[in-house]
Amino acid sequence: MINILYEDNHLLVVEKPINCLVQEDNTKDTDLLNLLKQYLKEKYGKPGNVYLGLVHRLDRMVGGVMVFAKTSKAAARLSEQIRKKEFQKTYYAVVEGILKQKGTLEDYLKKDEKRRISFVSPKGKIARLNYEVISIKENKTLVKINLETGRHHQIRVQFSHFGYPLYGDAKYNKKANLKDSVALFAKELSFYHPITKELLTFTLDLPKRYPFSIFE
Repeated sequence: MINILYEDNHLLVVEKPINCLVQEDNTKDTDLLNLLKQYLKEKYGKPGNVYLGLVHRLDRMVGGVMVFAKTSKAAARLSEQIRKKEFQKTYYAVVEGILKQKGTLEDYLKKDEKRRISFVSPKGKIARLNYEVISIKENKTLVKINLETGRHHQIRVQFSHFGYPLYGDAKYNKKANLKDSVALFAKELSFYHPITKELLTFTLDLPKRYPFSIFE
């Protein structure tokens, strides 16, 4: 059952489960978009296809807050906020090692479509994020991250390149155990309602699982 955080005639805000695709891919595994369309179809008894606009994404193994648009007008206006950097996403991550109190990471990232990874390259696109240290325990650091850009695997690639890979990140952390999940969570989302213009902010508690649990 998907955790619905907010719903009106224009928006659907939910908690994306960990290890759930946002949109169907060639694996044909269950995806959040189709689950939510089915939820709307059943709730409102709608025949045929249900419209639900996807305006942003999270990696499969990353859980957290997501907003979907129930109308094309809402989708267009949310997308415009993303372009204008009015759409604020706050992530929390656990990285290996001990970080300073705060900082900014700026790199150029290039995506390898075949291998489904990204890497730092002078031929890539600018990637910038700001981070703040929340807590340090067991040689791990809990960091709060605000993205200025939204590149593929950006947080994971930039912190790995910086020398502080995310815990459990099998793609970018050589020490990661394949059984672990990447310690990255979309904790907060803030944007203006596409119709009322009211500023909306949605916040989730951090997961209870390790390594987030050591910072409770």
